[in-house]
Amino acid sequence: MFMSEYSHTIDAKGRLIIPSKFRETLGDEFVVSKGMDGCLFVYANADWNAFEQKLTSLPLTNKQARQFARFFLAGAASVELDKQGRILLPASLREFAGLDKDVVLVGVGSRIEIWSKEKYEEIGEDVDMDDITESMEELGLMI
Repeated sequence: MFMSEYSHTIDAKGRLIIPSKFRETLGDEFVVSKGMDGCLFVYANADWNAFEQKLTSLPLTNKQARQFARFFLAGAASVELDKQGRILLPASLREFAGLDKDVVLVGVGSRIEIWSKEKYEEIGEDVDMDDITESMEELGLMI
């Protein structure tokens, strides 16, 4: 399980250091895809394979299912760690998430999210945990 947040920078060649705590679970090769809310999602191969199976089992006759699967599958790339613990983020994914230099990697259970630092700080300012807690209670999550 992934948790915590780390601040890092992307170098001029588009390389990003993956924190060692995350590398332990990810292994040497894993998947980065477009994510929700303008970030990137990072999955260990086993978790990506499970997600991919769910996507490919969606009915082709449902337009939203096709669009949903296309969003994630077409926007995904397999990446490998180099000897310094870095990955090369494809330009298309950096552009999608607005990643220039300063980024935040956030562990959220079965995946990691990569955010531009600016966007991550913006979404943090708009969070009303009282409203969110009420919504989670409606979904059956109590704290």
